[in-house]
Amino acid sequence: MRVVSLAPSATAVVTALGASDRLVGTTTHCDAPDTPAVGGWLTPDYDRVVDLDPDVVLTSDALQAEIRDALRSRGFDVHHTAPATLDDVLASFADIGDAVGRPDAGDALAADCRRRLAGVRDATPADGPTVYCEEWADPPMAAGNWVPDAVDAAGGHYPFVDAGARSREIDAAAVRVAAPDHVVVHICGAGRQTDADPVTRWDLDAAVHVVDDSLLNQPSPRLIDGIELLAGQLHAT
Repeated sequence: MRVVSLAPSATAVVTALGASDRLVGTTTHCDAPDTPAVGGWLTPDYDRVVDLDPDVVLTSDALQAEIRDALRSRGFDVHHTAPATLDDVLASFADIGDAVGRPDAGDALAADCRRRLAGVRDATPADGPTVYCEEWADPPMAAGNWVPDAVDAAGGHYPFVDAGARSREIDAAAVRVAAPDHVVVHICGAGRQTDADPVTRWDLDAAVHVVDDSLLNQPSPRLIDGIELLAGQLHAT
């Protein structure tokens, strides 16, 4: 199959499936240096996609809904995923496996990630520390979607956003009232490069962890890596 992936998360899943040889185009935001780029995550070049003649195009998230619709209107088979919870993320691995012709690999990847998560849960206490995760600094945004599930899986308590709800703007008073023991900074699109410091900004008594944004913001197997890392940070002795 010829696959064009317009979402970094989908590209990461395809790679984890062992199907990177099927990628004929990705975006400049994807980790696929040997694959031709067709533009940015929100600014793909549709004519370039046409030239690549893909069997399927992968998109993700509500922010790519217009791109999905535009490509479908041009006659492309577009597989769109929009996970909101950790369970949705895991289910999307099998769905993407089906879409790129690797259904067995998709099922195996999802099963392996569930096994890893079970291992984290078994190794962490049920009543863990309070955690605040910030995915944007100006304005401050408390992370939502699957991040509350990720904190729970890592043995933490996350009172800021319900699992599955979108990230939301938050103020200092709400964070102080929750009195987090840990602050996790994972600014979207910044990797680990950030000057954001909620502890100094809001005078919190909390340990600070700056995490590569792909480990928590990306609905791919990287998220499982992030949960394992987070569990180690929250329960370090």
